[in-house]
Amino acid sequence: MVSSSSIEDPSTKEPSLSDGGSSSKELSLGSGGDSPEEQLRNWLELPMEVTASIFSRLVATEILKTIQFVCKSWFDVCKDPLVWRKIDMYNIGETGSNLSLDRMCRDAVDRSCGSLVDMNIEYFGNDALLKYITDSCDKIKRLRLACCYYVSDEGLTEALAKLPLLEELDLTLCSFSTEPLEAAGRYCPRIRSLKLNCQACRPWHMDPDEELEINEESLAIAKHMPKLRHLQLLGNPMTNMGLQAILDGCPHLESLDLRRCLSIDLKGKLGKRCAEQIKYLRLPHESTEGFEFRIGPDDSPDDCHDYSDDGSFDDNYGWYSGVADFVFDQYLEGDSDDYPDFDSADGSFDYDDFYVPDNF
Repeated sequence: MVSSSSIEDPSTKEPSLSDGGSSSKELSLGSGGDSPEEQLRNWLELPMEVTASIFSRLVATEILKTIQFVCKSWFDVCKDPLVWRKIDMYNIGETGSNLSLDRMCRDAVDRSCGSLVDMNIEYFGNDALLKYITDSCDKIKRLRLACCYYVSDEGLTEALAKLPLLEELDLTLCSFSTEPLEAAGRYCPRIRSLKLNCQACRPWHMDPDEELEINEESLAIAKHMPKLRHLQLLGNPMTNMGLQAILDGCPHLESLDLRRCLSIDLKGKLGKRCAEQIKYLRLPHESTEGFEFRIGPDDSPDDCHDYSDDGSFDDNYGWYSGVADFVFDQYLEGDSDDYPDFDSADGSFDYDDFYVPDNF
């Protein structure tokens, strides 16, 4: 006969592997825990379309230089056009790498098989590359060029003429005239968002003729893009004349970012109209902290202020003349004609050095 005192309470017994019991981790399943098998998932078992969706969110150069060579399965996924619906490429500061980036960008465009809808290029590229992209892909809805110093007015205008589905155009720290803005209004009827960001500079006294020249961009926007809903003009030198034109010419505007537009005075009726007409308004004196490029001086306590305590402009402020967070001296030394053609020059990084083994 077994006494009750010799019976072990199951709630106090420690599970052991020797008697077939479950480990403490396995017991935790009843309370919603995960087993080691569930915690360590095999990425190769993900559906191909899920893996492709994940890869599509990565920088294109990382896919082409690294990820596609991890295994045969990922190599096959990286050939899926779904991966290349968005192409994000930029020069991270490798001197002489423009030619390799050009080749990689063309390869990425080819892999998209015309399905590309979102194109972002930073610190490299020229007219020939932009032509190749837009000749191959006419479904692009978003085009972003940042610090693309070798893309000309003519090259961008020609590209925009082939993008009837474009909805968002971002030209940050580029040197274009009003010609591409006019082209965007003419050839891109669906465009609803424009970002035209440049370096902030201090106001100066000007005669009426100079004021017209200063406001050329804002006047072109008002005239050729009446359906805009979102407009960002960080650092733009426009005056109240340009802002008035935008408010008159873009009646559907919902958001307007005027940070570091230092020649604008929002006192009086113009400021009141902005507050009434624009749902989301960023003011000239607001900080640009968090923006990926340095547009101008920030208004943090540790920095120089371009505005005095009463909100007026401080003449003692020295305007910031840098191009961005960093500048590639080698990249900026020559004229635009010095940019190597697609099949010329030799870069420090050669995309052709990467090859797929025969047994891969």
